[in-house]
Amino acid sequence: MCGIFGLLIKPQTHITSKNIDLVFRRIAILSESRGKDSSGIAFRNEIEQTIDVIKGDIPIRQLLSSNEFKIQRKNSIHTYEEGFGFAAFGHARLVTNGSQLDEVNNQPVLKDNIVLIHNGIIINVNELWSEHSDLHRDYLIDTEIIPALIRKELKCQNDLANSISTSLCQLEGTFSIAAMFQDMDQFVLATNNGSLYYISDDENYILFASEGYFLEKLRKEQCFNELVEEATIRQIEADKGLIINLKTLEINHFSISQNTHFVPNTILSQPYTLHKQLLENKSSKNEVVIDPAVYINRFKENRLYNLLENNVEAINKLRRCTKCLLPETFPFIVYDNVGVCNYCNGYKPKMQTKGLDALKNLVSPYRHKDKSPDCIVPFSGGRDSTYSLHIIKKELGLNPIAFTYDWGMVTDLARRNIARVCGKLGVENILVSADIRWKRENIRKNVLAWLKNPVLGMIPLFMAGDKYFFYYCNQVKKQTGIDLNIWGINYLENTEFKTGFAGLPPNFDKKRIYSLSIQNQLKLFWFVGSNILKSPGYLNQSVFDSLGSFATRYISPKKDYYHLFDYYSWDENEINGIIKNEYKWESAIDTKSTWRVGDGTASFYNYIYYTVAGFSENDTFRSNQIREGMLDRETALQLCNEDNIARYETLRWYLEIVGLNFSEVITRVNAIPKLYQN
Repeated sequence: MCGIFGLLIKPQTHITSKNIDLVFRRIAILSESRGKDSSGIAFRNEIEQTIDVIKGDIPIRQLLSSNEFKIQRKNSIHTYEEGFGFAAFGHARLVTNGSQLDEVNNQPVLKDNIVLIHNGIIINVNELWSEHSDLHRDYLIDTEIIPALIRKELKCQNDLANSISTSLCQLEGTFSIAAMFQDMDQFVLATNNGSLYYISDDENYILFASEGYFLEKLRKEQCFNELVEEATIRQIEADKGLIINLKTLEINHFSISQNTHFVPNTILSQPYTLHKQLLENKSSKNEVVIDPAVYINRFKENRLYNLLENNVEAINKLRRCTKCLLPETFPFIVYDNVGVCNYCNGYKPKMQTKGLDALKNLVSPYRHKDKSPDCIVPFSGGRDSTYSLHIIKKELGLNPIAFTYDWGMVTDLARRNIARVCGKLGVENILVSADIRWKRENIRKNVLAWLKNPVLGMIPLFMAGDKYFFYYCNQVKKQTGIDLNIWGINYLENTEFKTGFAGLPPNFDKKRIYSLSIQNQLKLFWFVGSNILKSPGYLNQSVFDSLGSFATRYISPKKDYYHLFDYYSWDENEINGIIKNEYKWESAIDTKSTWRVGDGTASFYNYIYYTVAGFSENDTFRSNQIREGMLDRETALQLCNEDNIARYETLRWYLEIVGLNFSEVITRVNAIPKLYQN
């Protein structure tokens, strides 16, 4: 989820202090793409015998330009020039649990004389605190349990490797960690999903980061020349770790899943003193993430909860297709003489899949015999991408890297599910984090502009920032040198009405649910442009973001690109069984459905569609299931009625984090003339 990085240099090497400074700053900046919510850096000063920590709720670039960083960097460089070693490591955080406004939740985390940074999410953190009742919890952040467990084990055995292994074996979820000790000359790197790389000349230095690409990019820069350009980039494999002696840079390898060779935890006679400096984000005082669970007590918010409409009686009076569920308010809908809609009559069944063997043959040329990563799998944490990653790893036998693009609407629940699955499968997760504050501000401005002129065809603009998933997926393919890309896009999610409300008639022959002909692309562009002119509030900082998303989704080429469900039958019961039983996949608190629960935007736009037009994505999804023979109409209608109940907790979360007043927004949406009342 986050970015961790660091540089360790042995005393009295030939490397100049100038290059040390440049290399460390560059690896920090490269790591920022994995998290911009907060950051922190720790330096080890062997002259003063201190560990100096600087952290704050600011991006790493801002931290690097601070006076506090410049002073500590100067001190560390001076220490190195005096003949001592150099050791510094840092963290670029994407917030999951624990507000970044509370400094103890930002990293490095300081606990029990251990300074530790962590990339990932620990899923069973509450259970571990309960199980180890002798340990004291001080913070909300999940990372705190890791140093607490390590220190507990160290008190019981004089074996650093086994103490770490015993501690990390208890964790569920994902973790890649780096740890420094106030009372030992040892440094630890460990991971359970392989999201940790290092480069070394095996004598003078070790440079590590969350992604191999960062190291590869840095190796080509001039500042790296003194660190031996030919040095090999190595991945720390899943469930493996390193213990590094900071005096000699000697490396001891250990395995997390089993007892390893003896690495004594030699205690220093004089522990290093910890100094901490805090930096403040003066431009933003808002929490980045709020878990929807905080709003679970509806009784305390009864007034707000009661604002939500559920006009089920009026909506049930709508004429619907006699075969599927689509109502008369659906764009471009026409019924034949027996009441069947044109969407049913034009539908071409897709359940006759080509078979998994056909996909195995297609991906065979991409397969790496050395078990190195050979496939990129876009991974949102939703049910279909979870199931796809499972099939690709378990059935196709590929070695995937899961790619996640977090644009600010990925819920905490989705992040936890990503951690569950990647940790269980031992799959590396490359995450690209947008500037979440900026993205959410774009959403806020576009929602406000839409409310002044609520045209249903403009609602997809709320989700425009998400479409860079396609762009960054291609970037990750280039960075990793992996050509193969397998998506878990589900053809049953085809909606039609989103572009239909923008004046585009249905296309029953399109190849993909996101396919648009050039003619329809121009129509859509004209529709959006003309509505932007009618509501000038759309002319804000998000315009270029929206234009870029349009090009990324509809225009950019897609190569070496396959869809799992073209070859493997989609079965809702099978999928739900696998993700829940095998991965303990977490469902949302405000719906029985497992669809769209990791997407914070869906609850809002589906509430608008259902309240104003009398249907939502749920109606189109269940209708497609009917057409494929997966559900009978009566069952589909019952499920649809359940799915369309407003998701209060997630709605509150969504409007809160983008900075909108729940009462004002919902009241305005409710006042929009209903299509089913005309």
